[in-house]
Amino acid sequence: MHRATFTKPDGRELTLYKRKTFGGANIEAPSPFSDPLKANPHLRWHTLRGEWITYAAYRQDRTFLPPPEYNPLAVTLDPAHPTELPAGDWDVAVFDNRFPSLTLESNQPPELIVPTARALGKCEVVVFTQDARSSLGALPLDHLELVLEVWADRTETLGNLAGIDYVLPFENRGAEVGVTLHHSHGQIYAYPVIPPVPARMQQIATEHYERHRSGVLQDLISNELTGPRMLYRGEHAVAFVPVCARYPYEVWVAPIAPLESFIHLSGDQRADLARALKTVLLKFDGLWKRPFPYLMAWYQAPTDSKPHPESHLHAEFYPPYRTPDKLKYLAGTELAAGFFAMDALPEEKARELQQIQVSVEP
Repeated sequence: MHRATFTKPDGRELTLYKRKTFGGANIEAPSPFSDPLKANPHLRWHTLRGEWITYAAYRQDRTFLPPPEYNPLAVTLDPAHPTELPAGDWDVAVFDNRFPSLTLESNQPPELIVPTARALGKCEVVVFTQDARSSLGALPLDHLELVLEVWADRTETLGNLAGIDYVLPFENRGAEVGVTLHHSHGQIYAYPVIPPVPARMQQIATEHYERHRSGVLQDLISNELTGPRMLYRGEHAVAFVPVCARYPYEVWVAPIAPLESFIHLSGDQRADLARALKTVLLKFDGLWKRPFPYLMAWYQAPTDSKPHPESHLHAEFYPPYRTPDKLKYLAGTELAAGFFAMDALPEEKARELQQIQVSVEP
């Protein structure tokens, strides 16, 4: 992996990644904006739930589903009308979100009737490819491996920043899950705390490790390996519909070995994880012969410089559809009680996905 870092006219950082070395072409970092936004989000404490909420009202003005000719993630063809990305020979791009929910420049939170704090952190956009018509699953395996390396590099870079306790890479795909730009991309949030969902997962994992000296996901994978829900089983990685799925087509992707984060992947493990990931993405799109929307979240160890043998890098996919024409809405019992109700068995949905034949090779 090769990378080069630039500064945009409005002060934001852009990092370009490439599988091969960069050529001698001069690259300048463009931006549709000439002046800094001076974003200043803040946190408010939810006194009943015991968790922080970030407030960034200026995000209402962010770009929303523009036509193709105004795609801000396309490469800049006319310097008079710059986009977020330069033309040139690069494979993956990462830049600071123009409309962040968290920023290192956050200051002076308001004084309210509940505790408040600076919304310290970083929000980055990860553009997976220059091709606006492509998708994560359509990328060749070596390009997917590069994406995994990029996530590792960003985890290390962001995790080393003072005050950052957790780094979460994710992708929203499809308008059904709230995507605002169709060009294939993901995001990375670097948080000043361990957010509630991974914090609860860390608590469960720590308790399990202290009792059994093995990881909770490690043990679950061991039991899933010979079960009826497996979608991909390689030498180093797996993909499966979990026995405890909360969404009809929920899928988990993970290395078999309990690795703490992307940083700890070996070359062979990364290559097999890319194969597992591509298998799932192709099966999703092949299920109904159309682009399959989902939220993909990658969970890994906190970035607090402590050892986390209980942690196990993995992705969880949350697709919104339960049938080709019916969405699974989160309603009363899910949102109000946090008690999920499933009207489909994981084994049935796993069989549907198992029947989709895919090839990860070109």
